[in-house]
Amino acid sequence: MIEPVIIKKEDIKNFRFPKEDVLPNESDIKSREKALANALSLGNLEHGKVKLIFLDLGMNPYQIETTIWALTDESICLKGDLLLPKRAVLDIV
Repeated sequence: MIEPVIIKKEDIKNFRFPKEDVLPNESDIKSREKALANALSLGNLEHGKVKLIFLDLGMNPYQIETTIWALTDESICLKGDLLLPKRAVLDIV
């Protein structure tokens, strides 16, 4: 995989994201859901940050470091009323 470009989380508002999930199968998607739930707990309990690696519409990898404030069925809610679609997230570190 190409090394992701590290950006500020505020920059995600300028991105467009793929309409389809970037993960290839249901098992990877379930693993991502579990990792996001763990990251949400880390953020709420310990104010800990995680690194989210995601793809934009052009399938270019980017990375942000952030605290996850909330999760919806479709999105990751970040500080500053920012939303990142779950379907764009490749990895949570």
